[in-house]
Order: sequence, then C-alpha cells, then structure tokens
Amino acid sequence: MHCIWTLPEGDSGYSKRWGLIKAGFSQRARELFERSEWMSSSKTKHRESTIWQRRFWEHQIHDSVDFSRHIDYIHWNPVKHGHVIRVADWPYSTFHRYIRDGIYPQNWAGQGIAAAHADEFGE
Repeated sequence: MHCIWTLPEGDSGYSKRWGLIKAGFSQRARELFERSEWMSSSKTKHRESTIWQRRFWEHQIHDSVDFSRHIDYIHWNPVKHGHVIRVADWPYSTFHRYIRDGIYPQNWAGQGIAAAHADEFGE
C-alpha cells in the first residue's frame, strides 16, 4: 500500500498510525489471510499476519517536484508490478480522481510512454 499523508501540525506519529491501521485490518481480515502454509517461522515468531511486509519506507515530501514524483510513482506501481498494462486500468487508484480533476490526461503513462519512461518511476 502506498500513501501520501498530511499529519496534523506537530504530529509525527506516522509509525504508530501505520501500526494501528495494519493491526485493525489484520484482526478484521484474519480468516482471509491467515493460512498456515503462508506463515514463515519469522512471521509466527513476530506474531505477524501474512498480508503485511515488516518494513516500510517513510519520506517527508520536500517540495512540489518531490510530491509530483511520489504521486507518479504511486500511480505507476500497479503497472510496474504487472497487475495492469495501463495506469488507468487499476481501479483502486487516486489516478482516476487526478484525471477527473484535470491533473493528468486519460492516457498518462499509456503503453508507449510506459516503455520509454519506466526507469523514471523507480524506488
């Protein structure tokens, strides 16, 4: 899951917030994602679910260019991982709101653009 958040002034509780989200989801979806064959000894030892990876990456956005690059990365990610061919094909993305609001064109990062600029959306 990729997110860009604005925390309240003076609040730096990013890790705590993610922990609460992950714990709440894991408890409610336990029967869907807890399969013994998916559990590693490490996950069992740390009482983790199978849906979440242990680590996360936190980055404070520096300026509008940095913001745009991270938004592009988030929107490109389903294509990068082979879930869809075009960004617009991923239904769970804010990309559709960005199109509606006139920020991106409908064909942003279409197949031709994706092949030419795939290296611009790295981790």
